Amino acid sequence: MRMTLSVIKADVGSIGGHTKPSARMLDAVRAAVQRAIDEHLLLDGFVAHTGDDIAIIMSHAEGKNSARIHDFAWAAFLEATDIARRQGLYGAGQDLLVDAPSGNLRGAGPAVAEITFEHTLKAPRPAESFMVLAADKCGPGAYNLPLYLAFADPMYCAGLMLPQMIKGFAFHVIDMDNAKADSIVELAAPEESYHIAALLRDNERFGIDAIVSRTYGEQAVAVSAQRLHSIAGKYTGKDDPVAIVRNQGIFPAPEELLSPFAKAHFVGGDARGSHVMPLMPVPLNTAVTGLYCLPIVSCIGFSLDADGRFSEGYTDFFANPAWDEVRLRAQAKAIEMRSQGWSGAAMLPYAELEYGGFRETVSGLLERFRLRA
Repeated sequence: MRMTLSVIKADVGSIGGHTKPSARMLDAVRAAVQRAIDEHLLLDGFVAHTGDDIAIIMSHAEGKNSARIHDFAWAAFLEATDIARRQGLYGAGQDLLVDAPSGNLRGAGPAVAEITFEHTLKAPRPAESFMVLAADKCGPGAYNLPLYLAFADPMYCAGLMLPQMIKGFAFHVIDMDNAKADSIVELAAPEESYHIAALLRDNERFGIDAIVSRTYGEQAVAVSAQRLHSIAGKYTGKDDPVAIVRNQGIFPAPEELLSPFAKAHFVGGDARGSHVMPLMPVPLNTAVTGLYCLPIVSCIGFSLDADGRFSEGYTDFFANPAWDEVRLRAQAKAIEMRSQGWSGAAMLPYAELEYGGFRETVSGLLERFRLRA
């Protein structure tokens, strides 16, 4: 069976500031997903939140960029937005940047990641397992470093030395400064690993769009790499990417995929989308209430049965107590960075500051400069 996994995520309102959606908003989206399952649009679905973002995780047979799937998700987010407005919540409908999307939510505001594959439960994928990463309060390239290390560095993924992975993976890298169309380059690891790193070091411009096995031609990763301010022309909230990562067997295992997140690496985002702070791994359904909108990322795992239904229950990878030490390290790194305030590396460069008001302030001052005689 030709199967598609889709994750669509949006911030459409939250309680007391940018913290978390209300229970009634989540209930409305879950009810919409159940109706879509009952009407056979979806094979299965799951709804949760990371910070103030609601994520809809779906399996279906409609293919990538399906107007029916995207229109369904948009309608569910509109329903949640109406509830947020009635409840007086902050940022109601914030990520819904257009009045009526043209059957495709890419570029309309919500984060979208999708993978289509043959779901046979036979070699080379006798079992299908996947993970969903969802981040809040961070820029679009937040997964650049951990995914690079997991798919291109055997120091983090020893499985890369095994026969099924030793040929490496193809990285599809997108130039997110091009808002008119997707501008993609395909680079092969390990041969072009340095070239991949040269692009991915710039989290604000270049991001991983997809990762594909060079041995089997199977897509392992899809990421919602986009710049919301390039789409809207102004700050509307940080980009908060999602990713689908298929794992095990011909792909890295969960422990190999997640070990790079122990770095709590610095990313752009945070308060007003304009600062630099460490990315903290958190359990699913965690609100943003930490130090200065500390960027957060959740990760849950599912298995698929022969009919494309999710396994009973899910695995919350970052809920394990082993990650408590990483969270403490992230807090320590955050306190150090915040002690630097507005100076230097503690904030993004002026060209990347998400709030236009910062640039307006500096532009006004530049007009007052005079050449010294």
